[in-house]
Amino acid sequence: MTYLELVNDVLVRLRESTVSTVGETTYSSLIGKFVNDAKRQIEDTYTWNVLNQTVTVTTAANTSSYSLTGTGQKFRIAEALNTTSNIVLSNIAVSDMNRKLSFGTPAKGIPADYCFNGADSNGDTKVDLYPIPNGVFTLKFEVTIPQANLTADGTSVKVLDYLVAQSAYARALIERGEDGGTNSAEAYALFKGMLSDAIAMESTRYPEDNFVAI
Repeated sequence: MTYLELVNDVLVRLRESTVSTVGETTYSSLIGKFVNDAKRQIEDTYTWNVLNQTVTVTTAANTSSYSLTGTGQKFRIAEALNTTSNIVLSNIAVSDMNRKLSFGTPAKGIPADYCFNGADSNGDTKVDLYPIPNGVFTLKFEVTIPQANLTADGTSVKVLDYLVAQSAYARALIERGEDGGTNSAEAYALFKGMLSDAIAMESTRYPEDNFVAI
């Protein structure tokens, strides 16, 4: 579903009139906020395959720090590979990396270790490498990155739309109180059950994605 379709889906459940754009009324704008809150909660709950991306870094000689463009600061890392040298990079503590890069003369060669360390001016996470690359290497970071907040009517949500609609509906019921229909506790319990079922189904295809926070 698109952002607008999700908002209208929730409005219909609430027995409200649909709108032609999310910002058409104060109430539809509020429902839009609930849709984004719901999307964010669902994204945070599991490593959904639809959110997986590969971020590629190409090193330069004598440079140890690089930006992971497009990651922002809210993501999960599955694996990091040095595909030039055919090795798996090890994620080490920032304190260990600081010592490696600060004590004595840092080694230069094939990068084998990395750590996340701060962010660049665009808000993207930066990564430090060790040994400091002595040439050009291609590094691939397999990450799960949440979708940006929905703002345009025609933007489609990436995670399962029916989960977003059900969670947003439950949030809307909480906001306005009971009105003789489904109460908020029942709606939220239904959402939690649907979310658990969706995670169980997806986890059968991706056994490595075993992080669940519900």
